Amino acid sequence: MDYLKIFSPATVANVSCGFDSLGFAVDNIGDEMTFVKTPHKRVEITSITGADLTYDVNKNAASAVVQKMLQEVNADFGINLTIHKGFSPGSGLGSSAASAAGAAFGANKLLGDVYNTIELTKFAMFGEEVACGSPIADNVAAAIYGGFVLIKSYDPLDIIKLPVPNELRVVAIHPQIEVKTKDARDVLPENIPLKDAVTQWANVGGLISGLHSNDYHLISNSLVDIVVEPHRKNLIPFFDDVKNAAEKAGALGAGISGSGPTIFALCKGDHSAENVYNAIEKSYRNKGIDFELFISKINHEGIKIIN
Repeated sequence: MDYLKIFSPATVANVSCGFDSLGFAVDNIGDEMTFVKTPHKRVEITSITGADLTYDVNKNAASAVVQKMLQEVNADFGINLTIHKGFSPGSGLGSSAASAAGAAFGANKLLGDVYNTIELTKFAMFGEEVACGSPIADNVAAAIYGGFVLIKSYDPLDIIKLPVPNELRVVAIHPQIEVKTKDARDVLPENIPLKDAVTQWANVGGLISGLHSNDYHLISNSLVDIVVEPHRKNLIPFFDDVKNAAEKAGALGAGISGSGPTIFALCKGDHSAENVYNAIEKSYRNKGIDFELFISKINHEGIKIIN
């Protein structure tokens, strides 16, 4: 294989109660990337569209991953890549993760599938560290595995793919503001009361159980974050308005995607998702802030090869 074009999906991380441990892939929003094998033993980015990102191969999340993988196996070829960003960096939808995970997937194909999914996730985590300073796995694992994932452990890395009920849908609004990951982490408390921790653990368990049993009522009752959301929501204008509108319109629950500013709502079925979409749109209309809004199925497949 000398050429490859892939789609790498956007992702929602944390999923309310699962801070740094839960994530899922989005079906119709993501990056497109191409990979071309070259005789010279180096990595080059030949085109970036859709966003203003660095062409420095050591600082771009995608090229840094490809370079590390080729060096690891002492490959006798290089790779030229193009990146088309299908959604905005800094959205809270795993922008750098889509690039890093897509890069790991694409490079692995040109190498002959020498790495497994855990190893690809580790390479993608390196890309996240290059881009954001932290090798977090929730977004990149969701992109690589597809569906819902649980990061069971970081040392050793242990990722569990979770089932996804067929009617589960996501509605998400991206206010056109920037929330820096560092700022979103800086507002978090260093310590939390044991009572709150127990409640949060129980919600994570409830959400995972609901996914396994197709119990939408249990999923809804478990989409509650009492640890992170109360501190981060103040960084997102009109967060409570959006969340209240979504839940009143029938959403199972709503919360902050990643570190924000995107707000996601999970819904049961297309009709409910349409109602929630309309309610969110109405709640943010005339707020003086531009926004993007979309509905999507959950992406079960993860990164895929496209024509």
